[in-house]
Amino acid sequence: MTQLTKRIIIGVIAMVLIALIALGAILIGAGFYGWKAAQRAGNEAATMQNVKTIAAVEIQYYNTHNRTFGTLDQMIKEELLSAKFSGNPPAADGYIFTLSMTTKTSRRPASYTLNADPQNAATGQNHFYIDSSDSTIRVNPNQPAGATDP
Repeated sequence: MTQLTKRIIIGVIAMVLIALIALGAILIGAGFYGWKAAQRAGNEAATMQNVKTIAAVEIQYYNTHNRTFGTLDQMIKEELLSAKFSGNPPAADGYIFTLSMTTKTSRRPASYTLNADPQNAATGQNHFYIDSSDSTIRVNPNQPAGATDP
């Protein structure tokens, strides 16, 4: 084998190795993107279930506490919710939960609103909302959801 043939073989092997490394990097990048998308979808599914759970517990609390709704801390203290909803602000499964209460008066009943918003773009895209007047979970992909969202 001549010196020129050896150099050509080494050059071809080097180009094949570079191509394989580049292909591996592309596959790793695509896999990482897919993993992040799956993680966001999992966070959103868990958050929808968390919103449903909080709404159900609020109804239970309302019926056993003189027609008043409970704060997250009150419901945790009574062991109606797990401690994962504690904190200021409470965050679970990549989402921040905001529970707003209106106390009852002689003219209006007690009420609540619950928002669940992603901590950042990596943890979720959709924003969720529910309130005491309707059991429908409202979703907005662009901003905090409200009562008028679908």
